[in-house]
Amino acid sequence: MNFLNTFRGKLLLILAFLLVATLGVQYYLNYLSQKQNIRLRDAQAQALVAGIALGFTGLTVQEDRLQDLIERPGQTFLDEPARERIRDVIIIDNNWQITDSLSPDYLPTEDANKNLVYKRLEDLRDLPPLMEQDRLGDDLAHFPNAKMAPTTDSADEAHAIPIETSEGRWYVMVLLRNDKSEAAWRAAQPLLGTLAILSISTLITLLLVWRFTRPIANLSNAARQVAEGNMNVRVPDYGRNDEMGQLSQRFNEMTANLEKSRELEDQLQQAEKSAVIGRLGSAIAHEIRNPLNYINLTLDHLRSKFAPQDDKRPVFDKLIGQIKAEVARINQQISDFLNYSRPAKVDAHPVDGRQVIEDSLRLVEGQAEENNIKIAVVEREDVPRVMGDPEFLRSVFNNLFINAVQAMGSEGGSLNVRITPNGRYVDFEIADTGVGIPAENVGKIFEPYFSTKETGTGLGLAIVQKIVEQHKGEISVDSEVGEGTRFTVRLPKAD
Repeated sequence: MNFLNTFRGKLLLILAFLLVATLGVQYYLNYLSQKQNIRLRDAQAQALVAGIALGFTGLTVQEDRLQDLIERPGQTFLDEPARERIRDVIIIDNNWQITDSLSPDYLPTEDANKNLVYKRLEDLRDLPPLMEQDRLGDDLAHFPNAKMAPTTDSADEAHAIPIETSEGRWYVMVLLRNDKSEAAWRAAQPLLGTLAILSISTLITLLLVWRFTRPIANLSNAARQVAEGNMNVRVPDYGRNDEMGQLSQRFNEMTANLEKSRELEDQLQQAEKSAVIGRLGSAIAHEIRNPLNYINLTLDHLRSKFAPQDDKRPVFDKLIGQIKAEVARINQQISDFLNYSRPAKVDAHPVDGRQVIEDSLRLVEGQAEENNIKIAVVEREDVPRVMGDPEFLRSVFNNLFINAVQAMGSEGGSLNVRITPNGRYVDFEIADTGVGIPAENVGKIFEPYFSTKETGTGLGLAIVQKIVEQHKGEISVDSEVGEGTRFTVRLPKAD
């Protein structure tokens, strides 16, 4: 039984079934053809016997013509099927003259002296071929249709029966109709049946070939996609338990393992990249931060000790402030490198999300007021606390609030924060009315080093996503160019 569940077993079983079905149908068609031939021979034999009986009666009852006999009411010589098959009945005397016939062309005629003129057998040229010639002996030479092939489209046949009389040997020759087209149709019927069987078998074979080769085609297409780098492709096995189904299952297992291997490689590359960034960040922190601190302290010293007291003081303060801002920007970039590369140690505990939001908003309140940006915080009732590290969460919201204020610029707008419970989570929605993010960039904003800002490092939102995932939360973005952007941070609530 296990063999029948295999691809080879099913194929052999189907081929055996087709063979048996073909032979069975062919046998049945031959059986029907044989029965039809038997019926035809029986009909021919019955017609021949009827013709002989009619001829013998005409020979003994010479006062009546054959045509008169078959037209006599109640005659039993010829029934309708026999009439259709008998072409003519000819009576031949011992002098090879035609004494009677169903055809008026062969009947005797009268001459001018009222004497009967008989047609001779040898003068008849339109007779069909004579059958069973061997039993006629020397008399065969008198029959013009002996050793003769049909010359017309019909395949009629003639049968000559000798009858011994007191005047010598007479003959009754029965001409039977045998339509050649009907015979050809009978001969063609088995061929047509065979052709139908072959056509059906070919169709079934094509269907089977298509069914059995479809998994191979699917595997070929899937292998091509894998070669092109698509490890997500899977081959349907259609619930098959044979070799093809097992091959499809093994292929799917292989692609799943390859996909896992690629994910592991991506993670390894990301880890290597993080390690490089970590080493780079440490080097930058060591080599650059000390000079930056010295520059910053020196700027404070210059501002306090060497600031001019005349009208140049505003220009001096502006330049000192710009230098300190650039120093702070460089220092922030160094911090971003370090925060992204170093492994985070999250100290998660119940935290008031509203308080974290308010602490982060103080960082942008001044710039928001200068740019005429309105800030609104809406919190639903009974919002539970969240599990998190306040320092890391403030870093998340700091980045989001700074990006929102920068997106709105000096033209003003609104920054709306909504805090709502959501089952086992708490949602923090930060929406601005800034310039928005193009659709082609929405999927890239969380990638490291991707930034649309001229002075950005591309690590801010990457750090945000990393911190949120470390808190077992989720972050999503929805943006439309010219309308604004909405970030949703989902954090697990405290038990």
